[in-house]
Amino acid sequence: MDTSEKLNPQMITIARESRGMVHLELGEKLGISKSGAWRLEQEDIKPSNEILKGLTKFLNYPESFFYQKGEVLPLFLSYRMRNVVAAKLISQIEANINIYRLNLEQLLSAINYEDIKLPVLDVKKYGSPQECAKQLRKLWKIERGAIKNLSETLEENKVLLINFDFGTERVDGRCTIALDKFPIIVTNRALLGDRQRFTLAYELGHLVMHLHTNPEYERDLSHEANLFAAELLMPENDIKKDLLDLSLPKLGDLKKKWRVSMQALVYRANDLDIISDNNKRYLLQQFNQQNIRRREPKELDIATEQHKLVRDLITQYRSKQKLSVQQIASFFHLEQEDFLNRYN
Repeated sequence: MDTSEKLNPQMITIARESRGMVHLELGEKLGISKSGAWRLEQEDIKPSNEILKGLTKFLNYPESFFYQKGEVLPLFLSYRMRNVVAAKLISQIEANINIYRLNLEQLLSAINYEDIKLPVLDVKKYGSPQECAKQLRKLWKIERGAIKNLSETLEENKVLLINFDFGTERVDGRCTIALDKFPIIVTNRALLGDRQRFTLAYELGHLVMHLHTNPEYERDLSHEANLFAAELLMPENDIKKDLLDLSLPKLGDLKKKWRVSMQALVYRANDLDIISDNNKRYLLQQFNQQNIRRREPKELDIATEQHKLVRDLITQYRSKQKLSVQQIASFFHLEQEDFLNRYN
């Protein structure tokens, strides 16, 4: 490590939060006070060699990690989540996503990756999130009906997909942007296939409808993303006939066809005025009676979609540069085991 380079204190913040530590915990490991650990993450503090070695040991990142140029970026828009989640866990998820973003910025710059022209679909221009979804299907030439593999469709259009363990089942996904031009969607490795697909569609809605359109503060962007995702995955003109005369057995068949959850189909039918609010409540009560509200029958599980684009870009770069696993890990400023856990 070139000691003339300036250590980046924001990398200490990212490293600490990615390991789920607060300042007090890190300070105890380093043998310093809580306030001393906090000061490490300020611009005017230069840690001693002993402290730097402690950071690499207890946070499990090589020294080069802390010298990266970069910053902690707030992630774009809202999470797709099911419940309130502790701030510490959210910070850990965000820190890890920032690490993925930094890694991809490093990789995409090295390979001179072509700019991505993600559609900009303003809800005000098109009238509704549903119309934005219809427009995207046209722009991307998506065939009518169910999308067989949404991850494949996204990657064909250069959206970068990451899948990792969030450490909780309460958070489904998040989106961000690398170098202000490369869209990234991150999903929770714990998701079942149907929820993974809806999460991808939801985050895509944020990216195409909200990233470059400066939506007003009072708009419910999460609701707009949900409406976008529902239309993208269950187009009104294609699914309406399927949603007539719903029952639990029929919902099971439709889940396999449309590759979304049975509950998503119920809500879609209600949103399209195919079933009444009373019918929706009746069907959801049946879910509760059958104990399938939180976990639908395993025999109806939709396979989790695999993401290939990021892996292939790393493999191509590693092959071209003739790098060992240790060398490609070092390229990303990661320890080898950490690299394999993140990308293998």
